[in-house]
Amino acid sequence: MKRSKVWDAVFLAPCIFALIMVVLIPFVQGVSFSLTDWNGVRSEIHYVGFDNYKDMFNSVEFLYSFRITLLYTLINVIMVNIVAFLLALLVTSRVRGKNLYRAAFFVPNLIGGIVLGYTWQFMFNDFFTAIGKSLGIGWMSSSMIANKNLVLLAMSIVNTWQYAGYIMLIFVAGIQSTSQEVMEAATVDGASYIQRVVKILIPMIASSFTISLFLTITNSFKAFDLNVALTNGGPSMRFMGSVVKSSQLLALTIYNKSITSKELAKGQAMSVVFFLMLVVFSLLQVYISKKREVEA
Repeated sequence: MKRSKVWDAVFLAPCIFALIMVVLIPFVQGVSFSLTDWNGVRSEIHYVGFDNYKDMFNSVEFLYSFRITLLYTLINVIMVNIVAFLLALLVTSRVRGKNLYRAAFFVPNLIGGIVLGYTWQFMFNDFFTAIGKSLGIGWMSSSMIANKNLVLLAMSIVNTWQYAGYIMLIFVAGIQSTSQEVMEAATVDGASYIQRVVKILIPMIASSFTISLFLTITNSFKAFDLNVALTNGGPSMRFMGSVVKSSQLLALTIYNKSITSKELAKGQAMSVVFFLMLVVFSLLQVYISKKREVEA
């Protein structure tokens, strides 16, 4: 049956319309608002040019949030993908009950970030500290989310606990699509399990790593609900001579600037830079990963 371009356009029209109305037009409006002094309340709006962007890059709060968001993303990319890959190896092995393990590892991803944050806040503040005090373990006697040096690690642990099961399924799909004959031939040739995984399996599922890295990077950059519920940006610390919140990521900084401080134009300027940063890092990661796929 010959396809009609008219019917293709008819079926695509609702999606294109929604994309234009919900994404493209608001984005263009947001860029224009970032060049004004708009606060979301006052009807009179004045054009200020790039003053909001200049103030943003001179803001200690923004610079610190930018820095720790990069650090948080790096930690997450490493932790989530390593844990997810190890879980994928487990549930694709001959271990008994592997289907049950798959479901159990995926369940945390179904929990909302707000609920997850408050639950783990109790774990860090009460449960782990109680165990540390009862066993006399000094580093466990105080909460990790109250320590400015450990709070990002604590957030990454929670994010890994939630997100690794989802990324695991991507690796599982990649592993199951590989040729078992190649792995069996390597076993016959005397290759150890680690050698088979590193030299054969990982290059064969390079496309799965491309997808998982992309999802992990974007998810980490956009982290908001977990940040709010678990730490709300705290605890406070000094950075470049100013007081900042040690775990306030960029998304929360933009929210506070826009909603709490009622400086929506400045918050919108941060959003534009945030969007461009996310696009650059995502495209760079995909380009490098795709290039390594070809080399593999």
